[in-house]
Amino acid sequence: MENGKFIVFEGLDGTGKSTQLSLLAQALRQMGHTVFTDAEPSSLPTGRFLRRRLAGEFSGSPWADAALFLADRINQNVDPENGILKHLRQGDAVILDRYYYSTFAYQGCGTDMDWAMDMHFGCPEIARPDLTLFLTMEPEKCIARIRANRKAEELEIFETAETLSAVADQFGRVFDALRDQDNIVYINADGTIQQVHERILAAVLPLFGKE
Repeated sequence: MENGKFIVFEGLDGTGKSTQLSLLAQALRQMGHTVFTDAEPSSLPTGRFLRRRLAGEFSGSPWADAALFLADRINQNVDPENGILKHLRQGDAVILDRYYYSTFAYQGCGTDMDWAMDMHFGCPEIARPDLTLFLTMEPEKCIARIRANRKAEELEIFETAETLSAVADQFGRVFDALRDQDNIVYINADGTIQQVHERILAAVLPLFGKE
């Protein structure tokens, strides 16, 4: 059986990744594909710990955070029940909300990006995506969307305009470093939900031999 396709959504918080991921999964299922969706941090014990950290329940080091994301990512790949590698071997389409690019961008702002990349790419149990969709939007618009949908006490530690601006710049450095290795497509996230969905389909369908 041919291995499945691995698609990753990336972007700043507030760009609509979760909505667009769901729409893409629905569209692929309607075309007859078996689709597995997941998000980072995972629902595994390592991911649950990270969610508490991102919620600001306790302080920590960005170096430790980067290492924790690596541990969670490995577990998410190799989990025997719902691991990414298992689904890819079954021929499923795997769609993930965030992946190692986010570690290089978010934790990379406070650590050393080359160190984080060496740590990740030195691990053979981390799958490389077939396609990464980076949803683009001005940080100020992202923050406005986040604040419109959540209470102040529900914001995560990275969800400030200053932090998101720094992360946006870091994402640019990440993709510059990986553009010859990974298949990365920028998607303009401004517009209606349907308009953005159509831009995503135009990027994804050739992966499945369709136009």
